[in-house]
Amino acid sequence: MDRQVARLASHHEGRLSAGILVTAVVVLLVAVAAAPAQQQLGERYFDETGHTVRGNFLTHFDANGGLEVFGYPITDEFVNAGGRLVQYFQNARFEYYPENPADSQVQLGKLAEELGLAHPPLAANQIPAANDPRCLYFVATGHSVCNAFLDFFLEHGGVAVFGYPIGEYGIENQRLVQAFQQARMEWHPELPARQRVQLTALGTLAFKAFKLDPGLTAPGASQFKAITRLTVRASPKWPVTGSAGSQTIYVFVGDQHGIAVKGATVRAVAHFASGERTYNLPLPTDNRGITQLEFPFGQAQPGRSVPIDIAVTYNNLTGRTSTSFLPWW
Repeated sequence: MDRQVARLASHHEGRLSAGILVTAVVVLLVAVAAAPAQQQLGERYFDETGHTVRGNFLTHFDANGGLEVFGYPITDEFVNAGGRLVQYFQNARFEYYPENPADSQVQLGKLAEELGLAHPPLAANQIPAANDPRCLYFVATGHSVCNAFLDFFLEHGGVAVFGYPIGEYGIENQRLVQAFQQARMEWHPELPARQRVQLTALGTLAFKAFKLDPGLTAPGASQFKAITRLTVRASPKWPVTGSAGSQTIYVFVGDQHGIAVKGATVRAVAHFASGERTYNLPLPTDNRGITQLEFPFGQAQPGRSVPIDIAVTYNNLTGRTSTSFLPWW
């Protein structure tokens, strides 16, 4: 399979002729114009990979098996070298064709074919009988789907999701597998019954084989990144102080990936022996995700720690942490 991937990588270099480039520009303009409409249809952020599925891609994702079939998104949507709006998932590639009728605007890339996994059609004497209940033969590609792979195929969308089979099942790396135009199935007998058919991560494999920009897989690479959780850290300027004086508290606010969040508001509650004091920090977090508070305090009890609870608000999210300092002399 490594040799097939190497052949594919070289095959994809320098394929755009002048005529294709003209077509690419036209499609690019259509795709860009369609982007606002995509956004209006909703979006879902996946914290597991740091990417967002939007619009028609999200509709197609939900309607055709979601995570079980496609896996998590490994990029946000982007315009490829051919001018087509696409998005890679662990197991698939979504492609957007705004020029098509509404029910066929989202299509799946034929990744298994592009990766060179196709085999010659069956010979006439190898074709399963038409009345065989455990096999289904497809004239379009000359291959059949049988047994557990057939059950999974029919239960999860058939040709519309997987494409036609492009080979028979066989052993590869000590695993029973079968390739379809848009996917590859694997048999895992060690798993529970409903999980024994798994899909190969063809989207991840193809992304690497095509030598696409690795930056596209970085969490938050798109302007559509969503913040789903706040991470908060706080520390005092002086961990140990005198019993009276002033203290400065520094607060950092980041998202679920530790990327700075600008514009978060912060409140601190200091628990002195004499009672609580609440401080609303005068400035929201800056573009580094940082804000600070300097406050005076009177006679504190030496040797007794002063806990400080920090509460952060950003849009409809909240985050909390705590810190402390110790008056000592």
